[in-house]
Amino acid sequence: MIEKIINILQIKELRNKILFTLIMLSVYRLGTHIPVPGINSETLLHYFNSSGGALFNIYNLFSGGALGRFSIFALGVMPYISASIIMQLLTAVIPSLERLQKEEGDYGRWKISQYTRYLTIAIAGFQSLGLSIWLSNLKTEAGASLISISPFWFVILTTVIVTTGTVFLMWIGEKITEFGIGNGISMIILAGIVAGIIPAILKTYELLKVGELSILTLLLAILIIVLVVAGIVYIQEAERRIPIHHARRSISITNQSASYLPFKLNPSGVIPIIFAVAILMFPATIAQFFAGHSEIARIIVDYLSPQSYVYFALYVGLIIFFAYFYTAILINPVDIADNLRKSGAFIPGVRAGTQTVEYLNYVLTRLVFAGSIFLAVIAVLPMILIKLLNVPFYFGGTSALIVVVVALDTIHQIEAYLAMKKYEGFLKRG
Repeated sequence: MIEKIINILQIKELRNKILFTLIMLSVYRLGTHIPVPGINSETLLHYFNSSGGALFNIYNLFSGGALGRFSIFALGVMPYISASIIMQLLTAVIPSLERLQKEEGDYGRWKISQYTRYLTIAIAGFQSLGLSIWLSNLKTEAGASLISISPFWFVILTTVIVTTGTVFLMWIGEKITEFGIGNGISMIILAGIVAGIIPAILKTYELLKVGELSILTLLLAILIIVLVVAGIVYIQEAERRIPIHHARRSISITNQSASYLPFKLNPSGVIPIIFAVAILMFPATIAQFFAGHSEIARIIVDYLSPQSYVYFALYVGLIIFFAYFYTAILINPVDIADNLRKSGAFIPGVRAGTQTVEYLNYVLTRLVFAGSIFLAVIAVLPMILIKLLNVPFYFGGTSALIVVVVALDTIHQIEAYLAMKKYEGFLKRG
């Protein structure tokens, strides 16, 4: 580990990438502490803690505490994630968008990114408008308002500022992806979740000290967390290696290729979890605005509460769906079979062409099914167990999955970069 850190520090380009990522994440964390004008942050946080419920805890978790303080980044990157989901679904069902993405190269991908940005602005504007109207009508138990300015100006200012904050976060995420290390949006979510770990530890310590939390319950919760993290690492690193043979092999060292195709047990990584949470949070958040005036909205909020078993069922179903959906986007068996045929490679016992495609589809279907079920169990089981244990802090497999998977992906990127630099150095010396 120490040797790898030294290697990282010795490579200027990699060092700068990591430094740039840390600076951008610091800007994000700073923004989560800048409140929107006209809101009493302490009163709002007290209101959320007393009556916000589990839905607030999850949204506040993904926003890095920004929603609880109602900062300029209150919505976090969830509008961007929702827009990405919508665009990927539209790309899969609208032929013109599919052609734009697959046949137009860099220009097509750029256009899809532009549409995603515009859709993000629309979703963020709609959500911030609804959130500001909802907050302007809220009252504390003593009957005091949560805002200190005119409701009209509060709605206008909040809609503009929070929407702009989401757009700025989207820009930060894209810049991290381009100039830093890791996927920018995932890194922002990771930073928000990690920022809540220390306050949770301190709160747990205080409750343990005053006797409201028993040692046995805490140890059992820690054991669950350790097992969940170990399971996540296992499924994320597990892969199925399909052997391949070459009809002709070159004796040149530089022309040698891998003798197997590696398919991960969980090819889509953390994306199914993030997408599933975004899908479930969107209608629940909208319904929350009208829960005080509409019986239907209140029922929707109850059913989509993370404490509801209906939520668990929908959560599991969406994780499995997005695991298949995103894997289909990432891995195309037809392209793989065609590339194998062109390179003179084949899978032993499987004919090139249609049979290779069918075999790869068969393998991927089984892998994704096993991986998605395991993913869903890890995401839901800790929430159920800790609910039964009555642990006084929010923990779910969702947060653990995101932290571990994003951290692993980032470490793999750094290791790949180190390997590439060493390989380049070998060529220069030769």
